[in-house]
This record gives sequence, C-alpha cells and structure tokens, in this order.
Amino acid sequence: MTPAARVQAAIDVLDLVIEAARANGAPADRLISEWFRARRWAGSGDRRAVRELAYRAIRACGEIPETGRAAMLRVATDDAPLAALFDGSRHAPAPIDPAEPAAAAGVAPEWLMRRLFESEVEGPEALLDRAPLDVRVNTLKAASPDLPEGAEKSVAAHGWRYPPETRIEQSAAYLSGMIEVQDTGSQLTCEVVAARPGETVIDLCAGAGGKTLALAAAMDNAGTLVACDADRARLQRLPPRAERAGATNIRTVLLDANREMQALQPFVGAADAVLVDAPCSGTGTWRRNPEARWRLTEKQLDRYAAIQSRLLDVAATLVKPGGRLVFVTCSLLDVEGADQAQGFLARHPDWRSDRPVLPAGTARGQGMRLSPFHDGTDGFFVARFVRL
Repeated sequence: MTPAARVQAAIDVLDLVIEAARANGAPADRLISEWFRARRWAGSGDRRAVRELAYRAIRACGEIPETGRAAMLRVATDDAPLAALFDGSRHAPAPIDPAEPAAAAGVAPEWLMRRLFESEVEGPEALLDRAPLDVRVNTLKAASPDLPEGAEKSVAAHGWRYPPETRIEQSAAYLSGMIEVQDTGSQLTCEVVAARPGETVIDLCAGAGGKTLALAAAMDNAGTLVACDADRARLQRLPPRAERAGATNIRTVLLDANREMQALQPFVGAADAVLVDAPCSGTGTWRRNPEARWRLTEKQLDRYAAIQSRLLDVAATLVKPGGRLVFVTCSLLDVEGADQAQGFLARHPDWRSDRPVLPAGTARGQGMRLSPFHDGTDGFFVARFVRL
C-alpha cells in the first residue's frame, strides 16, 4: 500500500469504529483485526501503519467524530506531511477542502471531562498516552525466569515493564507460562488482597482470570481459590490459562446475574478474602481502549455504580469474621471509587476500612487511586475492608 492508501484505509477503519461506538458494538481492536482478515493481501507494515494511524486519530478526538475522515483531518491539521497525502490519487483520500471541518480535539466528551474534574483527576491527557507492556513473573513456574531483553523492574513485587511495541507473546518465557501480561496497577491491586497459602479466596468478578492467576501464585496453589463470573464465555477462557500457568487450586463458578447467591450459598461466611473487581466504566483503561470514552453515557455510569454497590453487598456475606474484602475498579471517577467505599461502610457498620499501603498511588477517600499521570499505570481505585 502507498502511504496515501494507508491513510484512506485508516479512514475506512475509523468509520467502522465510529459506527460501532454509537451502537455500543465491537471494540476498535477487534474491528481492525477483522478488517485486515478480509484483506490478507495487506503486508505487516501496512497493518501496523494503518493501525497506528487509526489509533492516533481516535486519541486526538475528544467527542465522537461524525466520520472517519473528520477524525483523520483532526490529526492532519497539525501534521503537514500527513495532510499532503490527501491528494486524490488512486486509493488516496480526496484533497482537503479548506472549509471542511475536522473533528473536535480534546480528551473526552464534555460531560465526562466534568466528572473527571469533580473527581480531581490530574493530567487527564495522560489517559490517552500509549501504555507500556507490563508482565508479571509467574512464581508457580519460576521465581526468576530468563526474561526477554528490554525489561525494566516495575514497582509491583513480581512485575517488569517493556516498551509498548514489544511482542512478548512470541517469547519462550510467555509461551511456557513463566510470565503473564498484566498491568502494574492490576498487579498491585492483587497484592492488596494479601492472599496466603491455605486460605479460601473468592474472585467474585473473575472474567477471564487475569487477577485470579496472580492470586493463585500468591497462594502457591495451596488453599481454595474460587473464580466466579456471570459471563460464561469469559470464564471458560480461564481453565486453559490456568493450565498454562500451572495453577491447580482454582475452581470456577458460573453466576446468574442478579441471582448470584444461588451459586454462592456454600461460601457464605467461609472466605478469608473476597476480591470484587467490579464492572465499571473503564476510564482508567483509555490508554488501551481510547474509543471507550466515546461509548460511555451518564446513564451507563449510573448503572455501573448500582452494580458495584450490589456486588459489594453480596461479597460482604461471603467473608468470615476477621476476613478481608477488596474492592477494585479500573476507573478514576469517585462515583466508582471513593464514593463506593464510603457507601459500603455506611451500609455495613460491622466492617472497618483498612486502606492499603502501596509503592505507588495516592490516597482517595478510604482507598488508593493509581493513575497514568502519577504512577504510569492504568487507572485504578482499590479499597480494603475488614469484617469485625
């Protein structure tokens, strides 16, 4: 593909991303992969260039653009060499009309920027930086594996960091299960659980099990680790991941949304620790999913907050006296963080706050907040409570 054809291809991809964002459809990475799957003639250099152009445009637009062309024009406004590729040649985008509007610049839609400001989020522009590649050494396989070149130690106990473009999945350490890809902030939230060998630990919203695997390693495969989720497809991805990681103490439990206690009854009052990595807006993950800020609505945010409160109440019934409940969201908004922690304590006087001490992050209410701007991690809120 010529450089100009790559720009037009990125515009075509952006049209699909914008349409999906309006309909709350497939994420950008999946759409881009499917687009190229239907165009196998495109080389690896073409794929990389088109993907980078598309994500560059997504990050540049605060509000959802009208079209993919408008999004790319936002980038071309400050990039003369890119603007010159709008030359109307074969497979190239049409020349730019000086009166043609570009998409609006910014970090996020206006209502969401207001919420970030109210939550005192500093450096919101850092939410759109490219994220590094973080990995966790899997101590079930090796305490100090032969890591691929380029690693720098992170603040997480078993964490290392690579540049964003590192293709770690092709390394021997990854293929053998000696390392797992996991953001440093996510690793730190798992450390807050303080899971120990021999305990009963429940991961209430396990998804595909990224945090579950970290907990299994902390427990050294000794004890009972229950991974729960209401999404069957995501939960089914955990067993093969656990086998690769050498995690043998994991039991999966499929939940029925809004009827979780039907499956959780055997664990009432039995857990030493429960992790609630609750569904949330994902404002802390925009570095990886920048188009997610176009999808979120205030109504959806309210719905997430209600789900979080309910799941915290469910989790509280599972913890034995003296046990721990850890609440985590990958969000920087107080409604999904500090407000939730305060609300939980108000509803449950038989619990106390036990704010964790981390090597990164800042105190926020009864918990800690990690952010790309301050800590170089994804955005997280984490709070820990102890049952009296």
